[in-house]
Amino acid sequence: MKNVANTMDGYLKKIFALMFGAVGLTAVVTYMIIWCKELQFLIMPPLYYVLLFGGLAFSIWAQVRAFSMKPATAALMLMIYAAIMGIVITPLVAVSLSVNPMSIFYAFVLAAAMFGCMALFGYKTVKDLSFLGIFLFMGMIGLILVGIASMIWPLGGTFATIVSFIGVLVFALFTAYDMQNLKNAYNSLGNDEYSKNQLSVLGALHLYISFIAMFQYLLSLFNRD
Repeated sequence: MKNVANTMDGYLKKIFALMFGAVGLTAVVTYMIIWCKELQFLIMPPLYYVLLFGGLAFSIWAQVRAFSMKPATAALMLMIYAAIMGIVITPLVAVSLSVNPMSIFYAFVLAAAMFGCMALFGYKTVKDLSFLGIFLFMGMIGLILVGIASMIWPLGGTFATIVSFIGVLVFALFTAYDMQNLKNAYNSLGNDEYSKNQLSVLGALHLYISFIAMFQYLLSLFNRD
């Protein structure tokens, strides 16, 4: 029984090491672009929009192909996506630096606290969270469509605040949902260590997406007029 627990611990440690490694890379890329003028062409249209939509397509492709890749290749794809996200969130972080620098710290700490609580809940709860899947997927699609629409018709006021609150809620619940799925998938794979390694990278990607999304929506909330 002890060996099983240690194996599960190792699996979770691998997931979180990959996820927080990706978060760290995103932070480094964002910092480099903000402070290095030679790199700021990356956030200029149309290249920025190519990276924005290309990153979304890349993340979907990586999730679909996760079990067709070697774990090392999948981990590399995760880091490439994390670097792209570092570019994508740069404008939001740059604006926050100029308006309210401490909001970045507050958003990160709150996102980390919410992530930790929801991940622990998803891992520990005996309640089946699978019923959330369709609602969370629909919510995520809705948020993506609203985000695209806001590029043409900028959001403002109360509606923008509501969207940000919904975004935080959706990805907080996604954290618990994904965490439970990762635990269940681990148990169903038995002794298939190769698939577990593939799954750990896919799990890190899912949790990374939820964490970064919560951070973005919280940062937007803290910088509302």
